[in-house]
Amino acid sequence: MHVAGSIHADVSAPGPQWLTEPADLNALDRALWSRNVTRDPAGRLSVAGVDVVSAVRQEGSPVYLFDEDDFRHRARAFRHAFEGWQVFYAGKAMLTRTIARLVMEEGLSLDVCSGSELQVALLGGMDAARIGMHGNNKTSDELELALSRGVGCIVVDSLDEIARIEQLCEAGGYHARVMVRVTPGVEAHTHEYIATAHEDQKFGFSIANGQAMVAMVRCHYSPSMELLGVHSHIGSQIFDTGGFEVAARRTMKLMAQFTDATGVHLPQLDLGGGFGVAYTSADSPATPDELASGLREIVEHEARAHSMALPALSIEPGRAIVGPTTMAVYTVGTVKTVDLDGGGQRVYVSVDGGMSDNIRPALYAAEYSAVLADRTSQESGVLCRVVGKHCEGGDILVRDVFLPADIAPGDLIAVPTMGAYSREMASNYNHALRPPVVRVHDGQLSPMIRRETMDDLLRLDVGR
Repeated sequence: MHVAGSIHADVSAPGPQWLTEPADLNALDRALWSRNVTRDPAGRLSVAGVDVVSAVRQEGSPVYLFDEDDFRHRARAFRHAFEGWQVFYAGKAMLTRTIARLVMEEGLSLDVCSGSELQVALLGGMDAARIGMHGNNKTSDELELALSRGVGCIVVDSLDEIARIEQLCEAGGYHARVMVRVTPGVEAHTHEYIATAHEDQKFGFSIANGQAMVAMVRCHYSPSMELLGVHSHIGSQIFDTGGFEVAARRTMKLMAQFTDATGVHLPQLDLGGGFGVAYTSADSPATPDELASGLREIVEHEARAHSMALPALSIEPGRAIVGPTTMAVYTVGTVKTVDLDGGGQRVYVSVDGGMSDNIRPALYAAEYSAVLADRTSQESGVLCRVVGKHCEGGDILVRDVFLPADIAPGDLIAVPTMGAYSREMASNYNHALRPPVVRVHDGQLSPMIRRETMDDLLRLDVGR
């Protein structure tokens, strides 16, 4: 294996086994795009009545285009499918003041992972009582903000944090509503970096070694806290409910043991999120209705098995709501054909973005799709690698994709399913300026996050 990871190693393979050349390169795989994306007769992609050429002309390139109607539609789908459950939108996927307002208007709750995310949510009009706060190392300032603003729940992650909350409550006269995050020892079928419920990682209290019960008892008997229940999150980009079944079995057994020890029934159980979305034609995510049916069956079965009342249940979809709502549009700068070992060739298509606006392919070999966005082509497809402009060999946006053989500088390329963890993880590597997030609604464009400028960067550079 290459020392920089598998993403750099296999240069002789023509592409992944699942990738086949589409019969029509101009057709859109509807599973990958927001509901209001179409291609007009000239071949231009449009979002909610705005074509990408006009969007780039007005907002520049690269640009994230956010389909508001699609976001609302997906939020409602989860709210209706999980009726009776509390649905938290996971703000870490993508959070702006506009998104906080949409979450509030669509009747969802919101979870945040930092004091900064909490402030954005509050500035967007989110009701603090409908906010849950996560984090494995919350500072005293972050906890003070959460307690003073009256967030609905703090998910505690360590004994140090419990002590910190108690000190703040005693000093400020607060009373904290908390859940205990546990690690149920589930090996989710996802990348190591986004699997979060196995034992050897930083989040939560282990059920297996008794830490979880210690934390629950500590919170329950603390005069500063109200213990609401147990929180579990097994990972991200998960396509089936098998892992949730194991997590529910172990967390609900833990809750039953807590009741046996204290005589108290804990009222809430949060099973987390991590529901997958389609990035490529190989992905087949479950619908909200399918997820709801499977999870209801699982928790009802476990409640019967432990002779316990069904707790109030909650989930935390983030990617599954915002991921498909947003496309990224890039401009092609160079096209280069390289010879591979074994006699094959690969076409490198360089665009005006890169790992600074989507680190996921470099971070854990995430796969994406792409299409020519500003015109149609009758040419056959060639296997391409869409790369960025950064001084880094791992600066890959789309590792393998078929694009028309006449792809050329100046063309626009659109990458779907870019709503989750793209702008949120964006950086200024090579002093890149981060792209804007532009809301598209009823044929109108309005920036949610404006394009960064060189003045923004220089304002932080004190010059000493």
